[in-house]
Amino acid sequence: MSKIFIIGLPRTGTTSISVAMLEAGFKVAHTAFSQATFELADVVSDAPCFSDFEQLDRLFPGSTFIYLQRELSQWIPSMQRLLTKMEPHLIPKSGHFNPVLKRSFSEIFALRQHNLLSEQHLTDCYIRHQLHVRNYFKGRNDFIEINLSEASSFTTLFS
Repeated sequence: MSKIFIIGLPRTGTTSISVAMLEAGFKVAHTAFSQATFELADVVSDAPCFSDFEQLDRLFPGSTFIYLQRELSQWIPSMQRLLTKMEPHLIPKSGHFNPVLKRSFSEIFALRQHNLLSEQHLTDCYIRHQLHVRNYFKGRNDFIEINLSEASSFTTLFS
């Protein structure tokens, strides 16, 4: 059963692309924390897709993976605001968020870093994720990379 997985990091346009896919008639889950959600949705975005894309590739052969990118100058301040709000809820034992969300954020953003919100740390996390994604999907035709701030991005997506 093939799916579409949006594997860009948070604040790269996962909500915007989820809305566009919903408007195009797809069943969309913006985050998925249960097997049933993955089975029912045509498109799944955000957590845990951005951290679990290799496992999703094995579990759902023939799926398409869409990597969203965003200019670091826009992404970093947006992530700083998001992590400032989310950080207390991402603490492993006492945080209120779903354990899958906690794990996913922890794997990508190394939440225990004292410099979690620094521009350098977030840049490193973004680039490390981007390189991992590009290396994993290198040479494959089931991978699309887009920047939603570019006017042609939705044309590329639906062509």
